Amino acid sequence: MSVVMRSIEACIVAATLWVATASAEESAAAHSRATIERQFEAFARDDAEAAYALADPTIKQMFVDADHFLAMVRDRYAPVYRHRNVEFGDFAESGDDASLTATLVDNDNVVWTALYSLRRDANGDWLISGCVLVQSEASAI
Repeated sequence: MSVVMRSIEACIVAATLWVATASAEESAAAHSRATIERQFEAFARDDAEAAYALADPTIKQMFVDADHFLAMVRDRYAPVYRHRNVEFGDFAESGDDASLTATLVDNDNVVWTALYSLRRDANGDWLISGCVLVQSEASAI
């Protein structure tokens, strides 16, 4: 086999691996976003059980039950609990851990940045393992 043919084959293999890696990361990002969106939907319905089901076991250990979890979110994470707009940003994955940023606009037009941490469970599902919420200097129109 000629050197040119081997080089072409090597390029094809490298491109295939790159596309597969990019596709896997895009898939992980999409699944992470979907988890957070499902939790937002559960909060909007005041469905404590559904919201709690999307929390990582480390979060569940901090709260006796779903109702206590929902009460904490209402009290300490009001923009996560109720907002009028969300836009997802950067996603990063490292093994079974990931982070995803979201920009939230609350009902008073205050802009917030939420940095979510997620952990992949044994079934391959992403669960929310934390959220850091920071108020932005910007305001929405």
